[in-house]
Amino acid sequence: MSEQSNAYGRVDEQGNVYVTTSAGERMVGQYPDSTPEEALAFFVRKFDDFDASVRLLEQRVRSGAPAKSLSAALTKLQQELPTLAAVGDLDGLAKRLERLQEQVASTVQEQHAADAAAVEKAVAERTRIVEEMEQLASKAPAQVRWKDNLDRQIFARWQAHQKSAPRLPKATADALWKRLRDARKTVEANRRQFFAGQDEAHREARSHKEQIIAEALKLADRREPAVREYRDLLDRWKAAGRAGSKTDDQLWARFKAAGDAIFAKKHEQDAVVHAEERENLTKKQALLERAEALLPVTDAKAARSALRHIEEEWDGIGRVPRESMRSVEQRLQVVEDAVRSVEQRAWDAVADPHRQRAEGLAGQLEEAITELEAKAQAAQEAGDAEVAKSLQDEAATKRSWLAVLQK
Repeated sequence: MSEQSNAYGRVDEQGNVYVTTSAGERMVGQYPDSTPEEALAFFVRKFDDFDASVRLLEQRVRSGAPAKSLSAALTKLQQELPTLAAVGDLDGLAKRLERLQEQVASTVQEQHAADAAAVEKAVAERTRIVEEMEQLASKAPAQVRWKDNLDRQIFARWQAHQKSAPRLPKATADALWKRLRDARKTVEANRRQFFAGQDEAHREARSHKEQIIAEALKLADRREPAVREYRDLLDRWKAAGRAGSKTDDQLWARFKAAGDAIFAKKHEQDAVVHAEERENLTKKQALLERAEALLPVTDAKAARSALRHIEEEWDGIGRVPRESMRSVEQRLQVVEDAVRSVEQRAWDAVADPHRQRAEGLAGQLEEAITELEAKAQAAQEAGDAEVAKSLQDEAATKRSWLAVLQK
């Protein structure tokens, strides 16, 4: 066998294969039953296989593969390289592995920081879930909408977070779980307390509403419609509270049936009243025609007498429909005003001379009183008390006459 070589190794005549590095020449193996070219090519392929592993690791570093996996792969390659049975640029591979070591170390550091941040975030998220459960546990049972099942929703979020979030440190995870478990126990106790109290409240409400129904049925049996009393019962019904959805529906149907019977009687009564009111309206309209026939008033005395009889009949007729009440009252008032106006004019014609005389005498008395009061004041100032008193008495007498005259 003749010797064969390349830039990184050689095969001697005995079939020994050597690789050349900066540290010198090292035998990597033998390939005796082959040509030197085949022997050298075999160990070159060994180098190519190792080089491919290094390239793969470089790609994984660039792609951000998990740091733990990268470190393990790098360590394995570094351990294999010193005794690698291959022919090729082993010094170049060593330098590439050195660079990879720096890159992997940086990646490990970055990923450790990212992992720590992710764990910190997960702790915060799981803590918020625990705090929501604790807040729910701190509420009074009556303040919670139990039908929303908030505690079950919170616990479902806890379970989903356990599956999706990074693994938390055991001490932290255990502490959070203990808080959640204790809060869930409190919530469950509050739920039992609430529904136990609600059952009692339902029983009380049912009993109260049964009593109200009994009273409503008695009202329904009355001959006269007891609408106001039924409405009072309705207020009590609203204040009685809930007796449970299904029970409430059944109780309400019975209570409403009694109310329907009461209002049916009221509607029948209203129909009779409305018929009477329409009949009364017809009667009053006939009276209005008689009253309006007195206009224009020529004889006040005769008109007053006729109107008095009409008003007596009017008062005996009774109510008319509400929508017609104002119009008929106004029509009668027009006739009343017309008669009163004629009576006033007649009275003024008779009373005017007497009024004029009374006003003239009143004026004279006022002047006399003023003069007497002035004289009494002068006498008082002059020291003549007897004269002053006499004048004051006379003024008082005239003042009493004036009062009588002005009535």
